[in-house]
Amino acid sequence: MIGALLSLTGSVLADDAVTPDPDTVTPGIIGFIVTFLVAIVTVLLIIDMVRRVRRVNYRDQVRQELEAELAAKNAAEGGTDAPENGTDPGVSR
Repeated sequence: MIGALLSLTGSVLADDAVTPDPDTVTPGIIGFIVTFLVAIVTVLLIIDMVRRVRRVNYRDQVRQELEAELAAKNAAEGGTDAPENGTDPGVSR
């Protein structure tokens, strides 16, 4: 009984299955435009991220060089005027 019901349901579903209209199942020009815009935005965000990461790295490099110069200057003068936390209070971040 259940087998007959399942086969009947399967045949009804198979009869209703027709090939869909390709215009209604493809993304079309709107889908292409949206995908293209998402790709462009992604590339722009990656370029911006790389630029910001480089800027942070350069700032850190300059900060380390300034700290090294300050430490060398203090060592040459024989003073211990170096900041306790290792940063120069005159340099803003």
